[in-house]
Amino acid sequence: MTRRSFIRTCTLLTVSAVTATMVTPAARAADAFPSKPISIIVPFSVGGSTDLVARLVATGMSARGTSALVDNRTGGGGVIGWGTAARANADGYTLLTTEMSYAIAATLLPKLPFDPYKSFQMVTVAAAMPHVLVVHPSVPAKTVQEFIALAKANPGKYYYGSGGNGTNTHLGGALFNSLAGTNLVHVPYRGAGAAMQDLLGGQVQALITSLPTALAYIKSGKVRALMLANDTRSPVLPDVPAAPEVGMPKMVMKFWVGFSVPAGTPQPVIDKLNKEMVETVNTPEVRKSLQDQGLDPVGSTPAQATKLLNDEIQRWGAVIKAANIKAD
Repeated sequence: MTRRSFIRTCTLLTVSAVTATMVTPAARAADAFPSKPISIIVPFSVGGSTDLVARLVATGMSARGTSALVDNRTGGGGVIGWGTAARANADGYTLLTTEMSYAIAATLLPKLPFDPYKSFQMVTVAAAMPHVLVVHPSVPAKTVQEFIALAKANPGKYYYGSGGNGTNTHLGGALFNSLAGTNLVHVPYRGAGAAMQDLLGGQVQALITSLPTALAYIKSGKVRALMLANDTRSPVLPDVPAAPEVGMPKMVMKFWVGFSVPAGTPQPVIDKLNKEMVETVNTPEVRKSLQDQGLDPVGSTPAQATKLLNDEIQRWGAVIKAANIKAD
Protein backbone atom coordinates (compact mmCIF):
# COMPACT_ATOMS: atom_id res chain seq x y z
CA MET A 1 0.00 0.00 0.00
CA THR A 2 1.41 3.39 -0.94
CA ARG A 3 1.65 6.19 1.59
CA ARG A 4 -1.08 8.13 -0.26
CA SER A 5 -3.45 5.11 -0.23
CA PHE A 6 -2.76 4.55 3.46
CA ILE A 7 -3.63 8.17 4.32
CA ARG A 8 -6.83 8.01 2.21
CA THR A 9 -7.93 4.79 3.93
CA CYS A 10 -7.31 6.23 7.39
CA THR A 11 -9.25 9.36 6.50
CA LEU A 12 -12.25 7.37 5.29
CA LEU A 13 -12.27 5.23 8.42
CA THR A 14 -12.10 8.33 10.62
CA VAL A 15 -14.97 10.04 8.78
CA SER A 16 -17.08 6.88 9.00
CA ALA A 17 -16.47 6.60 12.74
CA VAL A 18 -17.33 10.26 13.34
CA THR A 19 -20.50 10.00 11.22
CA ALA A 20 -21.63 6.89 13.10
CA THR A 21 -21.07 8.68 16.41
CA MET A 22 -23.04 11.73 15.27
CA VAL A 23 -26.16 9.80 14.26
CA THR A 24 -26.13 7.31 17.12
CA PRO A 25 -28.40 8.97 19.76
CA ALA A 26 -31.43 9.79 17.57
CA ALA A 27 -30.99 6.78 15.33
CA ARG A 28 -30.74 4.40 18.26
CA ALA A 29 -33.84 5.95 19.87
CA ALA A 30 -35.86 5.38 16.70
CA ASP A 31 -34.45 1.94 15.93
CA ALA A 32 -35.24 0.58 19.39
CA PHE A 33 -38.64 2.25 19.61
CA PRO A 34 -41.02 0.94 20.81
CA SER A 35 -39.71 -1.69 23.19
CA LYS A 36 -42.59 -1.44 25.67
CA PRO A 37 -46.29 -0.44 25.65
CA ILE A 38 -47.18 3.16 24.78
CA SER A 39 -49.50 5.05 27.15
CA ILE A 40 -52.09 7.41 25.63
CA ILE A 41 -53.32 9.93 28.20
CA VAL A 42 -56.91 11.05 27.69
CA PRO A 43 -57.78 14.02 29.96
CA PHE A 44 -61.50 13.22 29.86
CA SER A 45 -63.78 10.42 31.01
CA VAL A 46 -64.52 7.15 29.26
CA GLY A 47 -67.18 7.31 26.57
CA GLY A 48 -66.65 10.79 25.15
CA SER A 49 -65.57 11.55 21.58
CA THR A 50 -61.89 12.03 22.54
CA ASP A 51 -61.83 8.74 24.45
CA LEU A 52 -63.55 6.98 21.54
CA VAL A 53 -60.89 8.07 19.04
CA ALA A 54 -58.05 7.23 21.44
CA ARG A 55 -59.38 3.71 22.01
CA LEU A 56 -59.95 3.03 18.32
CA VAL A 57 -56.39 4.13 17.53
CA ALA A 58 -54.88 2.24 20.50
CA THR A 59 -56.73 -0.94 19.53
CA GLY A 60 -55.67 -0.55 15.92
CA MET A 61 -52.02 0.03 16.85
CA SER A 62 -52.03 -2.99 19.15
CA ALA A 63 -53.51 -5.16 16.41
CA ARG A 64 -50.61 -4.08 14.18
CA GLY A 65 -48.04 -5.07 16.79
CA THR A 66 -47.47 -1.76 18.61
CA SER A 67 -48.96 -2.15 22.09
CA ALA A 68 -50.85 0.97 23.20
CA LEU A 69 -53.02 1.53 26.27
CA VAL A 70 -55.46 4.35 27.10
CA ASP A 71 -55.01 6.10 30.45
CA ASN A 72 -57.92 8.37 31.44
CA ARG A 73 -56.61 11.16 33.72
CA THR A 74 -59.69 13.28 34.39
CA GLY A 75 -60.16 16.48 36.36
CA GLY A 76 -59.83 20.22 36.07
CA GLY A 77 -61.50 20.36 32.67
CA GLY A 78 -58.53 18.58 31.13
CA VAL A 79 -55.77 20.27 33.14
CA ILE A 80 -54.92 17.15 35.17
CA GLY A 81 -54.31 15.04 32.08
CA TRP A 82 -52.48 17.78 30.19
CA GLY A 83 -50.22 18.47 33.17
CA THR A 84 -49.49 14.78 33.67
CA ALA A 85 -48.42 14.42 30.05
CA ALA A 86 -46.31 17.58 30.17
CA ARG A 87 -44.28 16.10 33.05
CA ALA A 88 -43.77 12.74 31.32
CA ASN A 89 -40.46 11.62 29.84
CA ALA A 90 -39.89 12.88 26.31
CA ASP A 91 -39.22 9.42 24.91
CA GLY A 92 -42.34 8.67 22.86
CA TYR A 93 -43.88 6.27 25.38
CA THR A 94 -46.41 8.86 26.63
CA LEU A 95 -48.82 10.41 24.17
CA LEU A 96 -51.56 12.95 24.85
CA THR A 97 -54.85 13.33 23.06
CA THR A 98 -54.73 16.96 21.96
CA GLU A 99 -57.94 18.41 20.62
CA MET A 100 -60.24 21.42 20.47
CA SER A 101 -60.53 21.73 24.27
CA TYR A 102 -56.76 22.12 24.52
CA ALA A 103 -56.82 24.90 21.90
CA ILE A 104 -59.57 26.68 23.84
CA ALA A 105 -57.75 26.36 27.18
CA ALA A 106 -54.67 28.11 25.78
CA THR A 107 -56.62 31.40 26.01
CA LEU A 108 -59.33 30.58 28.53
CA LEU A 109 -56.93 29.39 31.26
CA PRO A 110 -53.99 31.83 31.38
CA LYS A 111 -52.39 30.11 34.40
CA LEU A 112 -51.96 26.61 33.02
CA PRO A 113 -49.16 24.65 34.75
CA PHE A 114 -47.38 24.28 31.40
CA ASP A 115 -46.84 26.29 28.22
CA PRO A 116 -49.63 25.36 25.76
CA TYR A 117 -47.46 26.52 22.86
CA LYS A 118 -44.15 24.89 23.82
CA SER A 119 -44.79 21.92 26.13
CA PHE A 120 -45.87 19.49 23.42
CA GLN A 121 -45.03 18.51 19.86
CA MET A 122 -47.86 17.37 17.61
CA VAL A 123 -47.66 13.92 16.06
CA THR A 124 -50.85 13.78 13.99
CA VAL A 125 -54.54 14.63 13.84
CA ALA A 126 -56.30 11.28 13.70
CA ALA A 127 -59.91 12.27 13.15
CA ALA A 128 -62.28 15.19 12.94
CA MET A 129 -65.98 15.46 13.42
CA PRO A 130 -68.39 18.28 12.68
CA HIS A 131 -70.61 19.86 15.26
CA VAL A 132 -74.34 19.92 14.76
CA LEU A 133 -77.04 22.36 15.86
CA VAL A 134 -79.94 20.45 17.40
CA VAL A 135 -83.15 21.70 18.94
CA HIS A 136 -85.93 20.17 21.04
CA PRO A 137 -88.87 18.94 18.92
CA SER A 138 -91.14 21.50 20.62
CA VAL A 139 -89.24 24.36 18.93
CA PRO A 140 -91.45 25.49 16.03
CA ALA A 141 -88.59 25.85 13.57
CA LYS A 142 -87.67 23.40 10.85
CA THR A 143 -84.71 25.33 9.41
CA VAL A 144 -81.86 27.46 10.72
CA GLN A 145 -83.38 30.57 9.17
CA GLU A 146 -86.68 29.92 10.95
CA PHE A 147 -84.86 29.34 14.23
CA ILE A 148 -82.91 32.59 13.88
CA ALA A 149 -86.12 34.50 13.14
CA LEU A 150 -87.83 32.86 16.11
CA ALA A 151 -84.97 33.72 18.46
CA LYS A 152 -84.85 37.33 17.28
CA ALA A 153 -88.61 37.71 17.72
CA ASN A 154 -88.40 36.30 21.27
CA PRO A 155 -85.15 37.65 22.80
CA GLY A 156 -84.19 35.89 26.04
CA LYS A 157 -86.80 33.16 25.61
CA TYR A 158 -84.65 30.45 24.04
CA TYR A 159 -81.81 28.74 25.89
CA TYR A 160 -78.83 26.72 24.72
CA GLY A 161 -77.03 24.24 26.91
CA SER A 162 -73.31 23.54 27.13
CA GLY A 163 -70.89 21.26 28.91
CA GLY A 164 -69.64 24.22 30.95
CA ASN A 165 -68.07 27.65 30.54
CA GLY A 166 -65.39 27.66 27.88
CA THR A 167 -66.19 24.24 26.44
CA ASN A 168 -66.64 23.57 22.74
CA THR A 169 -70.42 23.49 23.24
CA HIS A 170 -70.33 26.92 24.93
CA LEU A 171 -68.14 28.50 22.27
CA GLY A 172 -70.27 26.98 19.53
CA GLY A 173 -73.33 28.77 20.94
CA ALA A 174 -71.39 32.01 21.39
CA LEU A 175 -70.18 31.85 17.79
CA PHE A 176 -73.73 31.18 16.57
CA ASN A 177 -75.08 34.16 18.51
CA SER A 178 -72.37 36.36 17.05
CA LEU A 179 -72.90 35.28 13.45
CA ALA A 180 -76.71 35.08 13.57
CA GLY A 181 -77.29 38.21 15.65
CA THR A 182 -79.34 36.23 18.16
CA ASN A 183 -79.38 36.29 21.95
CA LEU A 184 -79.78 32.65 22.92
CA VAL A 185 -79.24 32.40 26.69
CA HIS A 186 -76.34 30.21 27.78
CA VAL A 187 -76.99 27.52 30.41
CA PRO A 188 -73.78 25.72 31.50
CA TYR A 189 -73.84 22.15 32.81
CA ARG A 190 -71.22 19.81 34.21
CA GLY A 191 -70.53 18.02 30.97
CA ALA A 192 -72.13 17.79 27.54
CA GLY A 193 -74.00 14.65 28.59
CA ALA A 194 -75.93 16.58 31.23
CA ALA A 195 -76.70 19.34 28.71
CA MET A 196 -78.04 16.75 26.28
CA GLN A 197 -80.28 15.24 28.95
CA ASP A 198 -81.87 18.62 29.69
CA LEU A 199 -82.29 19.25 25.97
CA LEU A 200 -84.15 15.94 25.72
CA GLY A 201 -86.31 17.05 28.64
CA GLY A 202 -87.00 20.46 27.12
CA GLN A 203 -85.33 22.49 29.90
CA VAL A 204 -83.12 24.04 27.20
CA GLN A 205 -84.14 24.39 23.58
CA ALA A 206 -80.86 24.14 21.66
CA LEU A 207 -77.41 22.63 21.76
CA ILE A 208 -74.38 22.72 19.46
CA THR A 209 -72.40 19.57 20.08
CA SER A 210 -70.18 17.07 18.28
CA LEU A 211 -72.03 14.85 15.83
CA PRO A 212 -71.25 11.52 17.58
CA THR A 213 -72.77 12.87 20.81
CA ALA A 214 -76.08 13.74 19.14
CA LEU A 215 -76.32 11.20 16.31
CA ALA A 216 -78.41 8.54 18.05
CA TYR A 217 -80.88 11.13 19.38
CA ILE A 218 -81.23 12.70 15.93
CA LYS A 219 -81.93 9.34 14.31
CA SER A 220 -84.48 8.44 16.97
CA GLY A 221 -86.28 11.78 16.53
CA LYS A 222 -85.69 12.89 20.12
CA VAL A 223 -83.97 16.05 18.84
CA ARG A 224 -84.13 17.83 15.48
CA ALA A 225 -80.93 18.66 13.57
CA LEU A 226 -81.06 22.05 11.84
CA MET A 227 -77.48 22.47 10.61
CA LEU A 228 -74.25 20.59 10.36
CA ALA A 229 -71.42 22.95 11.35
CA ASN A 230 -69.29 21.60 8.52
CA ASP A 231 -68.34 22.62 4.99
CA THR A 232 -70.15 19.61 3.49
CA ARG A 233 -73.02 17.31 4.46
CA SER A 234 -72.36 14.09 6.33
CA PRO A 235 -73.13 10.64 4.89
CA VAL A 236 -74.75 9.69 8.20
CA LEU A 237 -77.10 12.72 8.03
CA PRO A 238 -77.55 13.36 4.31
CA ASP A 239 -80.69 15.47 4.76
CA VAL A 240 -79.14 17.98 7.18
CA PRO A 241 -77.68 21.04 5.40
CA ALA A 242 -74.08 22.15 5.98
CA ALA A 243 -73.28 25.62 7.31
CA PRO A 244 -72.42 27.23 3.92
CA GLU A 245 -75.73 26.02 2.48
CA VAL A 246 -77.67 28.03 5.06
CA GLY A 247 -75.57 31.17 4.62
CA MET A 248 -73.26 30.65 7.62
CA PRO A 249 -69.86 29.60 6.19
CA LYS A 250 -68.03 30.93 9.27
CA MET A 251 -69.99 28.47 11.42
CA VAL A 252 -67.87 25.56 10.16
CA MET A 253 -66.69 24.05 13.43
CA LYS A 254 -64.95 20.70 13.67
CA PHE A 255 -64.08 18.85 16.83
CA TRP A 256 -60.74 17.28 15.98
CA VAL A 257 -58.72 14.78 17.95
CA GLY A 258 -54.97 14.54 17.58
CA PHE A 259 -52.00 13.16 19.46
CA SER A 260 -48.91 14.90 20.80
CA VAL A 261 -45.79 14.04 22.79
CA PRO A 262 -43.84 16.01 25.41
CA ALA A 263 -41.49 18.59 23.91
CA GLY A 264 -37.99 17.27 23.40
CA THR A 265 -39.06 13.89 22.06
CA PRO A 266 -36.53 12.89 19.34
CA GLN A 267 -37.80 13.73 15.87
CA PRO A 268 -37.10 10.19 14.53
CA VAL A 269 -39.40 8.84 17.27
CA ILE A 270 -42.10 11.38 16.35
CA ASP A 271 -41.78 10.40 12.70
CA LYS A 272 -42.06 6.72 13.58
CA LEU A 273 -45.15 7.37 15.72
CA ASN A 274 -46.70 9.44 12.94
CA LYS A 275 -46.16 6.66 10.40
CA GLU A 276 -47.66 4.05 12.69
CA MET A 277 -50.68 6.15 13.68
CA VAL A 278 -51.46 7.33 10.16
CA GLU A 279 -51.29 3.77 8.85
CA THR A 280 -53.54 2.66 11.73
CA VAL A 281 -56.14 5.34 10.99
CA ASN A 282 -56.15 4.28 7.34
CA THR A 283 -56.77 0.58 7.96
CA PRO A 284 -60.23 -0.45 6.70
CA GLU A 285 -61.33 -1.53 10.18
CA VAL A 286 -60.44 1.73 11.93
CA ARG A 287 -61.72 3.92 9.09
CA LYS A 288 -65.08 2.15 9.14
CA SER A 289 -65.35 2.37 12.94
CA LEU A 290 -64.65 6.10 12.83
CA GLN A 291 -67.06 6.76 9.97
CA ASP A 292 -69.83 4.74 11.62
CA GLN A 293 -69.60 7.16 14.55
CA GLY A 294 -69.80 10.22 12.30
CA LEU A 295 -66.05 10.92 12.38
CA ASP A 296 -63.82 11.67 9.41
CA PRO A 297 -60.44 9.87 9.40
CA VAL A 298 -57.58 12.35 8.87
CA GLY A 299 -54.03 11.13 9.53
CA SER A 300 -52.01 14.33 9.04
CA THR A 301 -48.28 15.02 9.17
CA PRO A 302 -46.73 16.58 12.31
CA ALA A 303 -46.39 19.91 10.46
CA GLN A 304 -50.04 19.88 9.36
CA ALA A 305 -51.18 18.97 12.87
CA THR A 306 -49.09 21.78 14.38
CA LYS A 307 -50.58 24.32 11.98
CA LEU A 308 -54.12 23.21 12.81
CA LEU A 309 -53.46 23.52 16.54
CA ASN A 310 -51.99 27.02 16.20
CA ASP A 311 -54.84 28.15 13.93
CA GLU A 312 -57.42 26.80 16.38
CA ILE A 313 -55.77 28.54 19.34
CA GLN A 314 -55.98 31.84 17.46
CA ARG A 315 -59.57 31.28 16.28
CA TRP A 316 -61.08 30.34 19.63
CA GLY A 317 -58.98 32.89 21.46
CA ALA A 318 -60.71 35.57 19.38
CA VAL A 319 -64.18 34.15 20.15
CA ILE A 320 -63.39 33.99 23.88
CA LYS A 321 -62.21 37.60 23.98
CA ALA A 322 -65.09 38.91 21.87
CA ALA A 323 -67.71 37.21 24.07
CA ASN A 324 -65.77 37.99 27.28
CA ILE A 325 -65.95 34.33 28.31
CA LYS A 326 -64.41 33.47 31.67
CA ALA A 327 -63.58 30.09 33.14
CA ASP A 328 -65.53 28.89 36.18
